[in-house]
Amino acid sequence: ISVTLPYCRSAVLLPTLTTMAHDCGRLTACLMSVFSQTVQSHKPRFIALHFQEVGGKDYMVNMGHAENFFCNIESNEEMRDFDRVCTYVDNHFKNVDSFTALGSMYFIHKSLKNIYQYDFNVKDFKAVSGQNKYVGSLDEVTTVEKEKFLKNFWPDVSVCVWAGRGQGGLGCVGTNGGLDLVNVHLFHDASNLIACNASPSIYSDNRQKALRYVINRISDSSYTPLPFFLFGDFNFRLDTLSLVQNLSTSAVVQTVKKDSSNEVEKIICEQKDNDHKVLLHIETKIFAYLHQAVFTEDNGRAILKYDKEISAFHDVITEEDILFPPSYPYCEDYTKPTQYMNTRCPSWCDRILMSHTAQDIIHRVSHLATLCHPHFMD
Repeated sequence: ISVTLPYCRSAVLLPTLTTMAHDCGRLTACLMSVFSQTVQSHKPRFIALHFQEVGGKDYMVNMGHAENFFCNIESNEEMRDFDRVCTYVDNHFKNVDSFTALGSMYFIHKSLKNIYQYDFNVKDFKAVSGQNKYVGSLDEVTTVEKEKFLKNFWPDVSVCVWAGRGQGGLGCVGTNGGLDLVNVHLFHDASNLIACNASPSIYSDNRQKALRYVINRISDSSYTPLPFFLFGDFNFRLDTLSLVQNLSTSAVVQTVKKDSSNEVEKIICEQKDNDHKVLLHIETKIFAYLHQAVFTEDNGRAILKYDKEISAFHDVITEEDILFPPSYPYCEDYTKPTQYMNTRCPSWCDRILMSHTAQDIIHRVSHLATLCHPHFMD
């Protein structure tokens, strides 16, 4: 989003950098091609790229690949007219207490003047100039705030990997006003079975607490409140219990338990006719539904009503209409870009949320751009 020129074209992009060990070269080439096409198409003047889980699941091995990927973006031919760049990458995985695996890149076009960035140390805005690249723990960088969620955000969850979850943010301002840009990665659902136990699930409750904490930090009275954007992998999931109940309405439901502990091991839903074909199969890390088209047809609109996690925050944040299919869990094989894995229920995990004042800016700029440039929105 441009913060200076009311009529300038702008783009906000949200990629999620995942595991790059398999066919890293081809995957990088595909991503760079899409990135270049997007920049060519929209002709932005300010680009904000936010990454979560930098380096992928096996970040100790793949962090070098991720850093090369950032360099490829910086040297991309489409970036030649962006004369100011701010890059922040938290790659210090050996510091487990503060490692977030978050990365952010901000590109400012040469046509934009008087862009300032907040310095949290001196508590004032400073002009942005040149190439600013910070790779490491980011703990000593004064133009960004980084924080990892404490373990007490999920006290009742028995299984949760405490790695790479947190938030990072910066503030920027132009002659027409300022923005807070925040990169967020919230907790996942460790078990599909536990997610089915209640509505909302315990995981949803914990994400709600964490997101409320982020919003409160942004709204801290020690800083002047600004319109803000939250970019990230929020790990929002569908209301799993309600969805499963709906999907299995006409099915025979079997609960399989472990002999030793009487703990639920799997849930099998079979069709009453059609030779008792398995309609839905759920285990800790399996969510296999027979009719996958429900997640993709009309961008998954039939299941969008089960996307409820943001509803608790409508008083302070909003988002644009969801006009894309669930963003997770796509197959990691780049040759199957539209196929979901049978590991989790497809959900809209990756989102761009914003304060109501930030949305007002978007709609006002879009309206003015349409009036001044009738073909801008084509």
